[in-house]
Amino acid sequence: MRIGLLTDGARPGAPRGTQRWYDRLVQGLPGHEFTEFALPAAGHRSAPGAARRRTDGRGRTMDRSARRRFARHFTDLTAALTAGPAGTTDQADRFAAGLHGLADLARDHADLPALLRSEAALRLLERACRAPGALPAAHAAQVPDLLAVTARLDAALRPLSLDWYGDGAPGLDTVDLCHATATGPTALAGLLAKRFFGTPLLVTEDGPGLRAHYLDRATAPLGAPARALLAAFHRALATETYARATLITPDTAHARRWQERCGAAPQRLRTVHPGVDAGPFLRTPEARADGATTLVWAGSVEPAKDLTGLLRAFTRVRAAVPGATLRIVGGPGDAPDAGAYLAHCRALADRLFPRGPGPARPVRFEEPAGAPAVADAYATAAVVVLSSVDEGFPRTLVEAMFSGRATVSTDAGAVCEVIGGTGLVVPAGDPDALAGAVLALLADPARRARLGAAARARALELFTPERHLTAFRGIYLELLAHARPEPGPGTPRPFARPAETHLPGRRGTAVPRTPPTDRTPSWAAGPRRRPAVTRGETR
Repeated sequence: MRIGLLTDGARPGAPRGTQRWYDRLVQGLPGHEFTEFALPAAGHRSAPGAARRRTDGRGRTMDRSARRRFARHFTDLTAALTAGPAGTTDQADRFAAGLHGLADLARDHADLPALLRSEAALRLLERACRAPGALPAAHAAQVPDLLAVTARLDAALRPLSLDWYGDGAPGLDTVDLCHATATGPTALAGLLAKRFFGTPLLVTEDGPGLRAHYLDRATAPLGAPARALLAAFHRALATETYARATLITPDTAHARRWQERCGAAPQRLRTVHPGVDAGPFLRTPEARADGATTLVWAGSVEPAKDLTGLLRAFTRVRAAVPGATLRIVGGPGDAPDAGAYLAHCRALADRLFPRGPGPARPVRFEEPAGAPAVADAYATAAVVVLSSVDEGFPRTLVEAMFSGRATVSTDAGAVCEVIGGTGLVVPAGDPDALAGAVLALLADPARRARLGAAARARALELFTPERHLTAFRGIYLELLAHARPEPGPGTPRPFARPAETHLPGRRGTAVPRTPPTDRTPSWAAGPRRRPAVTRGETR
């Protein structure tokens, strides 16, 4: 099976140098032929074989007809973004008409990027914002807001102008399945492949993509009108993607609920948990039922992890158990203010826990060199703590489960789904509840050992790379079985000859079927009736 992997070069890599989940698919499913189609990061030169703008010999056209078509389709798209209330069927249909109309225009070799950056696009967007019934936030849009929106629409719609759609170079017209590794612009190319060639589209999200966009835009240096218009665009694009995708595989039930709220049909959703490499953590010795008092937190340091709440909870733990220590293992995360947040947490720890006369400090900040260093930290833990107020799939929690450690976590994201009944869960943002749960486990070593053993068994059952590969192997075969590809010239069509034409004998020799006749078989003709005769006749 030829699979086109649609990826985004602008997305960050895997944490701590671990393998990306779709790289594991490429290596773990050798029976399939994978080709990666990567969208380049904005402002970067494309690498050989990566995404390119369409540059064929016929060139780009900017005639009056192309401008009229652009005005019609861009008007549909912007009208769907500015109208309210959001989520109506008419809006979704109008957005889809505008989006696919722009795709057809780009495929006819119009210079769509230039049109999106033109003054005409700016005026059309302004007209949609000033139209009766438009969103109040759109009514307030000024020229800087309109310029910011058109620039970001040009970046988001760049897949429409790529040379992936059968213009000479091998592209998405040669694959049997498009597997998008995210929604948004990444999945847009798969939408076009399904429309142009009928190629099935599989969408896998590493967390709810629309939610991530909302959080990113909330801190972006944009005005409120621009944020509202871009949020409407990404919501409409996600809705269109979920409506057209053949199958959607969220990584957690938390992400699945977001997709259902955006219109994804429940029968086309299949939850597939990510696979976490268990190797270095399975070598961690089992927890001992002793009086250990070390707490370990591991992960990327950023505001969503709420380390300040953890430090305040540890003050109560320290007051009840004076010998308790806390190891914070991790460096700054990807958030823009992660470095400043780490410095703030260090300063808070120095203020809450001043250095004593001895060399040991109750709170230590460490930056690990890789997964083995994190596993070594887990080996010293009596309890592993997760204090996040916002979380997707808690990978570090799964690593602690592989290590066989009892955990105390906050109820954020997919934490309850992952931990099940093998750890304690408290409300997010509640340092007192966090401290109380930690103290309960520190006071009961036998309970810690039981929870750690149950957590390891649960992680081995649900969150291994092998289970992840098995799930996608079955999904690929299922989609292939339901697809109806048209073979090229000379390509044998699967199951074109029925199995009953092959009789026992020489292996591989097909026996021709007996040509049909008009004679009805005797067993199907029914009982024969003798002709009636009159008296005196002889037969």
